[in-house]
Amino acid sequence: MSDTMIKELVSAGVHYGHRVSLWNPKMAPYIYARKNQIHIIDIRETLRGLLRAQKYLTQVASSGSLILFVGTKRQAAAAIEREGLRCGMPFVAERWLGGALTNFRTIRSRLGRLEELEALRTSDRLGEYSKKMQSALAREFRKMYRNLNGLRAMNRLPECLVVVDPRKEKNAIREARRLGLTTIALIDTDCDPDDVDLPIPGNDDGIRSIELVLQVLADAVLAGKATAVHAKHEPPAEVPSSPPIAETVSSEPVAGAGGDGVSS
Repeated sequence: MSDTMIKELVSAGVHYGHRVSLWNPKMAPYIYARKNQIHIIDIRETLRGLLRAQKYLTQVASSGSLILFVGTKRQAAAAIEREGLRCGMPFVAERWLGGALTNFRTIRSRLGRLEELEALRTSDRLGEYSKKMQSALAREFRKMYRNLNGLRAMNRLPECLVVVDPRKEKNAIREARRLGLTTIALIDTDCDPDDVDLPIPGNDDGIRSIELVLQVLADAVLAGKATAVHAKHEPPAEVPSSPPIAETVSSEPVAGAGGDGVSS
C-alpha cells in the first residue's frame, strides 16, 4: 500500500515545494533536497503525515464528531467542496467568516436567515415585493449561499479542522487553536509546521496534489463513519448464562442440631 501511495504522490507532484528563497527554516526536517532553486519535499514524510492524519480522522468520524474542511484558495476550493460533500462534513471553500468558530451562535443565526431566504424564493410571497427589493434579496441570498452553504451540516463545533495552506487560512487556524481544536494541514515549504497539530508536508499549490491528499483524508472519514454504522447495527454479544444453582438441602437430619439426630 505504501509503495502504491508513494507512486501516486510523486505522480501528483506532492513533493514539489516553493522556491528556496521563500522557505521556512522550521520545514527543514521535511525537505529532502533542492533542485533548480526549488525545495523537494521528502515524500516519506508526506506519507508519514498522511497515515497519522488518516488514523486520527477515522477515529474522530467513528465517534460521530464533525470535521471541518477549509481551503479558500483558487486551487483548493473545488476539491474542498467536492470532498466535503462526499464524506458528509462541513466545509469552507469560498471565504472564511471571522468568528465562524469563536462566534458560532452568530453563524448559526445567519444560517437561519439563509433558510428564510430560500423559503421565500420558492414561495409565492416573493411577488409581493417590489422589483428593487427582489433584486436586493437575490443579492443577499447569493452572497450568503456562497459563504455559508458549506456550514449547513455544522450544527455544533467540529472536533478538528482539515486545512489546505495554513498561511492562507491563518484566521481559521487561529480560531481553532483558541478553542483547542485539532488541526490537520497540507503544508508547503513556506509554512510553519508549529502552527498545526498534524502537518502533512506537501505541495499546497498544485491542483492534483491537493485533490489527492483531500481524497485520501475524505476516504478516512468515510471509513470511520462506516465503522460507526457497523458497530451500531451489530447485535450485542451473548453473555453465557450461569449454570443453575443445585439444590443442596439434604433430607437427612443434621448432626448436632438436637432432637433425634443426637445419640445419648
